[in-house]
Amino acid sequence: MGDYDEDTAFLGQSGPYFWTTFFLLSTVYVSMGFTGLYIVFVGAVPQHHCLIPQVNLSEEWSRAIIPMEVLDGREQLSRCSRYRLDVVRNLSALGYAPGRDVNLTQVGREGCLDGWSYSQETYQSTIVTEWDLVCDNGWKVPFASSTLFVGYLIGSLVSGQLSDRFGRKIVLFVSLGTQFIFVFLQSFSRSWIMFCFTFMFIGASQIALYISAFVLGTEVLSKSMRVIFTTLGAFLFYCIGYMILPWIAFAIREWRTLLAVISSFIMVYIPLWWFIPESPRWLLSQGRVEEAEAILRQAARKNKVEAPLVIFNEAGLEAGQPLKKYTILDVLKSRKLRCITLLSLLLWMSINIGYFGISLNTSNLSGNPFMNCFLMACSEVPAHIVSTLLLKKCPRRILLSSFLVTGGGFLLLIQFIPETLHYVTLAMVMIGKFGFTMAFGVVYIYTAEIYPTVLRNVGIGMCSSAARIGSITAPYVIYLGTLNKFLPYILMGSITVGSSVVNLFLPETLNKHLPETVEEMQECQG
Repeated sequence: MGDYDEDTAFLGQSGPYFWTTFFLLSTVYVSMGFTGLYIVFVGAVPQHHCLIPQVNLSEEWSRAIIPMEVLDGREQLSRCSRYRLDVVRNLSALGYAPGRDVNLTQVGREGCLDGWSYSQETYQSTIVTEWDLVCDNGWKVPFASSTLFVGYLIGSLVSGQLSDRFGRKIVLFVSLGTQFIFVFLQSFSRSWIMFCFTFMFIGASQIALYISAFVLGTEVLSKSMRVIFTTLGAFLFYCIGYMILPWIAFAIREWRTLLAVISSFIMVYIPLWWFIPESPRWLLSQGRVEEAEAILRQAARKNKVEAPLVIFNEAGLEAGQPLKKYTILDVLKSRKLRCITLLSLLLWMSINIGYFGISLNTSNLSGNPFMNCFLMACSEVPAHIVSTLLLKKCPRRILLSSFLVTGGGFLLLIQFIPETLHYVTLAMVMIGKFGFTMAFGVVYIYTAEIYPTVLRNVGIGMCSSAARIGSITAPYVIYLGTLNKFLPYILMGSITVGSSVVNLFLPETLNKHLPETVEEMQECQG
């Protein structure tokens, strides 16, 4: 097979065709900003305490029936218990006053047998208030979050094969349609189980959408624009959606309506089917030369250049020898590859725990949760720009370790900040998010440079699966905050700072040729 970039050089490196395709594919990532983290608001846990039914209680007993507890150094109403209602009712009827006539510790406690009362100061309703996902059922909130990332894992495993078989464009728009259907269905969830089930499909379609759009962009765009798309285009447009999300959630405080509105935004992308082309590279790999040439001739007209009479030499296409297919087993054959893969898996896992841990913990921070989420999203924009600029000249190992130490180190310092300085805590969390976001941008390119061409797809696929395991774990790390609010920060900070040391054992790739074979990799990085 001939050199595709040489055969299509007549199109130039920019022009209306490339810029239109760049913009349309980038806008697809805005929808991912909407759907990726709405669980922050949909699954938020408002202030709550046991519901007290309408019974004849004196005003004093109505105030005293909920015990006071100390949580994270602050005294507040118990969330999961109350004094025994039958005893309190009798004492109130007899005219005894709490604290003065009766020692409350002798009354005894019981669970919230009549349900809970939730504050509506911030949210009118969430899945927590809908299905009472608190106290003994509190584990169901992180479980619901993790089902999205389970979907990510499933989608990352199958989307590549579907894309190779049916085409990048078809998988992209089927993923958009699937995402719309299941987000809309999720807004009608009648149970927590149905919510989790639909969330898994949303995750699978979202990662399939990400991968198919990413691959389509790298295959359709020119060399120079390909770099901009993969390093900035996709990430920055995702940040736009992420920044808009809290304002939509601020305007719509009811979770079902919020999901219905988000699903309607996805429908806007369906008309793009007639404007986004299929990958000519993929069409060539399927032997569909005429279709590939038709797309490129249309691109030439848009760029106002003349296409040659014959773009691809069919004889050259047929002369190529079939390439050997590499699998995970080939990664395990070499001791060096086994070691590099193990270290990379740990690295990707820890970065995802830190990134998604901070993202999902937004609603638990002091202050306005909508503004906190917006600020978190804003911190990602300069992070992607800075990491892209630094990647051009800085060693990958030192760069990635520095970002991990920055992200994890500031999280470890949060426990020493006084409770009254919540703005300082927010600033430190934002710096941590800034560090993890930069690490996110670097690790993709770094891993691609480490693996040889024949194993690059397999290697990144394995690392992506490990990343999904990290993101599945993240909600449970956040759930530890119910025991101690600093515990998630200590755990995330320790893991990421530790991974910065692991990263130093990986080979440096700056200014080195990309290895094509395993042998070249051994020579270049030996």
